Amino acid sequence: MNLLIRSAGVVAAFALVFPAAPAHAAPVASSPVGSVTSGPLGPVASGPVAPRNPYTAPAGGASTHGDSASSKTFTGRGPAGGPVKVTRSTLLAACPTLLHGGDGQLLGLCTEYIGQAPALHLLDRTNGNSVAKLSIAKGTLLGGVYAYVDNQDRVVIVDGNRDLLRIAHTGGRLTVVEKTPLGGVIGDGDAVVGVVPAYDGRVWFVTAAGLVGAVDTATGATVTYRLPNGEKVANSISTVPGRFAVTSDHAVYVFDTSSVTPLWRYPYDRGPARKPGQLSWGSGATPVFFGPTTGYEYVAVTDNADPHLNLVVLRTDGPATPVCVQPLFTNRAASGTENAPVAVGRSVFITNTYGYDYPALPSDAGDSVPSDASFDGGVARIDVNTAGTGCAVTWQIGTRSAALPRLSVTDGKLYTVVQEGIADAFHFAAIDAGTGVVSDKTLLGFGLINPLQTAGTAINRGYYQGTVTGLLTVTPTS
Repeated sequence: MNLLIRSAGVVAAFALVFPAAPAHAAPVASSPVGSVTSGPLGPVASGPVAPRNPYTAPAGGASTHGDSASSKTFTGRGPAGGPVKVTRSTLLAACPTLLHGGDGQLLGLCTEYIGQAPALHLLDRTNGNSVAKLSIAKGTLLGGVYAYVDNQDRVVIVDGNRDLLRIAHTGGRLTVVEKTPLGGVIGDGDAVVGVVPAYDGRVWFVTAAGLVGAVDTATGATVTYRLPNGEKVANSISTVPGRFAVTSDHAVYVFDTSSVTPLWRYPYDRGPARKPGQLSWGSGATPVFFGPTTGYEYVAVTDNADPHLNLVVLRTDGPATPVCVQPLFTNRAASGTENAPVAVGRSVFITNTYGYDYPALPSDAGDSVPSDASFDGGVARIDVNTAGTGCAVTWQIGTRSAALPRLSVTDGKLYTVVQEGIADAFHFAAIDAGTGVVSDKTLLGFGLINPLQTAGTAINRGYYQGTVTGLLTVTPTS
């Protein structure tokens, strides 16, 4: 997912004026092309996630991508398997980022309609209503969509003033309890895109203009590295023990966190232009660490090759020679994605967002080629072979995912929002990770609950999804 918060306020206002989603071509029927049967995820998907980062909240809700490795997984069952209750809250804001810490408190980073300024909300898990709100200083990116929750359940974010903030929630209030100025190292007009801690406690950040940095918030000491050739960054960042990864609009990098220097750089195929259904020209993917033994032997991104995107898998410690460059959704005329992979063990799950109709785009997005396309969708599972020498598609379905899925490693379901039927209605749904079978579809509504390809989060079988107007809460009725 890209920096949706840059345009979320515009998107929300647009949706209020034009609430009905436009009609597209009929979705392709779901038809798994392969299956596995043993275990909730199947034998290939089985494997550990990366070790918990000691400086974040427990994995699952620590970031919009679940953990600092960006796996987008969580433990515990989701709401699939029975009837559910859906509650919609209207917060007069688009809410692309949902977080929670060890205490289970749900938090949302949203962009207000009025002034398009970011705000952090303390949310009621039963109905999604805002219990408390803290406004965040607005900058060129309206704050950072990629915040995280630290090991003391505080939200960590860099605001528009280029201050790194830690925000606590106590007694029903949100309070800034720590501030580390970064304006001395980040230039005027630049802004932080993503922020995540390394396993040594230093906080890593990356800016839109390609400045990578690590700051010791106890001392304020900061070291930086400038990406070459004017490369820009529009996606978040990831860490595992000793390693940090970032994707620019030209290449993916893995750094040694002890020295803030790249171990390797891999220039991916960025294609001739931005594709429809993307927010910038280049990869739409935050890099994701995964692997069958340590949980982080590999790092995965998607490229922007024309006409079909590829999944690119590389070894975390190099060399910068891909394990595989796997073409995806080749049964479509073209494919591309704005979403990062979901990954665990040796399995990676990708959604096709080519043609997805974002109501508004960042001001610097540029023209897409072609200028418009139907949102045909598609979800695929790709597995790295046991020798680590290649990849293959295990299953592929035509489901049109309108959200970035989250995977329960307990019940083996990918939870998402799909578009189908009359007026492109939105439905909550679960996809079996082992087989690709779609189940548990529940009607959510139409244009005003558009999830805008953002990720939900899960707490105690409840599933929470940000939308263009606020929050959806999906909970089992029994």
